Amino acid sequence: MASETDSEENGCPHLATMNPKSHPHTRGCEECLKSGDTWVHLRLCMHCNHVGCCDNSKNKHATKHFHATKHPIMRSLEPGETWGWCYVDELGFDPLLG
Repeated sequence: MASETDSEENGCPHLATMNPKSHPHTRGCEECLKSGDTWVHLRLCMHCNHVGCCDNSKNKHATKHFHATKHPIMRSLEPGETWGWCYVDELGFDPLLG
């Protein structure tokens, strides 16, 4: 978990709730793979390892996952990208601390 100091310095208490060892358990958006649909970019839930598609994808499964679960922190799964996002506080982090 992120330290309390990291959370306070970045103004986001939700960083302390994430699992910094989160890793994807699928190679694509879980819902899109099930339905045979496509995605633009992938996002990883830093609480439960759910892989969803970004808001540029037509299904927006990463954001739908947040609304369904209230898991606030996600990160990009795109190669070379290190940023993350808190849906609750609408704050971005680059790199996402962990």
